[in-house]
Amino acid sequence: MNNKNLILLGGGGHCKSVIDVAESAGYNILGVLDPNVPVGSSVLKYKVLGNDDLIQQYADKAEFVITVGQIKNCTIRKKLAERVFYVGGHFATIVASDAYVSKYATIGEGSVIMHKAFVNAGTKVGQNCIINTMANLEHDVEIGDFCHISTGTMVNGEVKVGSDSFVGSLSVLYNGISICENTIIAAGSVVSKNITIAGIYAGNPVKLIK
Repeated sequence: MNNKNLILLGGGGHCKSVIDVAESAGYNILGVLDPNVPVGSSVLKYKVLGNDDLIQQYADKAEFVITVGQIKNCTIRKKLAERVFYVGGHFATIVASDAYVSKYATIGEGSVIMHKAFVNAGTKVGQNCIINTMANLEHDVEIGDFCHISTGTMVNGEVKVGSDSFVGSLSVLYNGISICENTIIAAGSVVSKNITIAGIYAGNPVKLIK
């Protein structure tokens, strides 16, 4: 298998952003799989090859990346990951050419580090995460699997974000705090204390709203 060949799983708006990142990282994109987009149509310049049933066909020809976005929850992304693992496929770990990832940081399989994101020393990013444009992960941060850290978010040192969580754009997470799994932080929020109950939080400082 050529580990620079890539199949994109999902043909929506987030797919376009990942295409730009993958191109910058030198990947050869073979095409897109999406059951909701007509076969033969294009996402940017890449053809939609078919639906998710073709995952097995490409498992030994390319690596995969999930290009379905994640805002409310990661259910669709997790189902796609299960399909890839079931057929013995592998995920690419993609870092934009203009992102910074410390040599002392670790990035899980399937995660995408978008343009101008910053991942500092000692940080651990789980599997199939989105670290979006200009997000900043300071030293010794831990991000669980299937998290989305949105554009321009500031995650300060030693923060822990539980799996399956979403942190909205321009949020600030204070040094050393922990956020439990399955949590949504609305855009522009400030988290100054630990969050131990899953839910939707918003505000400065954040409050549980749902």
